[in-house]
Amino acid sequence: MSGHSKWSTIKRKKGANDAKRSKIFTQLIRELVIAAKGGGDPASNPRLRLAVEKARGQNMPKANIDKAIKRGTGELEGVNYDEIRYEGYGPGGTAVIVDTLTDNRNRTVGEVRHLFAKCGGNLGENGCVSYLFEKTGLLLFDPDTVDRDAVMEAAIEADASDVIDDVDLLEVQTNPADFERVRELLAGRGFAPTSAEVTMRPSTTVKLEGKAAQSMLRLIEALDEHDDVKEIYANFDISDEEMSRASGDG
Repeated sequence: MSGHSKWSTIKRKKGANDAKRSKIFTQLIRELVIAAKGGGDPASNPRLRLAVEKARGQNMPKANIDKAIKRGTGELEGVNYDEIRYEGYGPGGTAVIVDTLTDNRNRTVGEVRHLFAKCGGNLGENGCVSYLFEKTGLLLFDPDTVDRDAVMEAAIEADASDVIDDVDLLEVQTNPADFERVRELLAGRGFAPTSAEVTMRPSTTVKLEGKAAQSMLRLIEALDEHDDVKEIYANFDISDEEMSRASGDG
């Protein structure tokens, strides 16, 4: 499991109340608007279909979802959002990719740059670290709520590229082109993932300990809390003990 996946799992176990619900809704609305630019019908727009499912999973009112979609298709006026990816280096030379949805490019780049510098990292040029990551479909399952063997068997039958059985998480990986098909096949078998997305997985990792590990986790958390940040990908490898201490469990 990649470092950031592990961190996300710990945060999720602490409970959804730790997250600002206002930010969750803000990000969901922005994603709906962006996704709807590719067509307002979820049935023919996989990205929009996934965005709608995420919004429903957070109990977003249908009226809000419909309004965001109409803003994306141009049926309603609204703020125009840009998708911007930033790349940089975290503590210990770790590689970090930050995907944002913003209505103000200058504000976002300045604030993201500040967070990197504050936590011992620095923002780099486009392409400086993306070559260290590979786009991968990822479905995460809570092993306490599903039959591990049944999920693994179904994933193999669906031609998933890999299945990783971790103590705290069951991870099904797919080729990006197969993501929707595998997700739908597993859902049809009654297996609902706790998270489903096309993500960026690191090809190599950097082991961090002590001060560097804590600084890295502070950077990830600060970026997580930024309203314009949609996703963060990083190639750090930090022990469970360090993770737990940072999350307040240790």
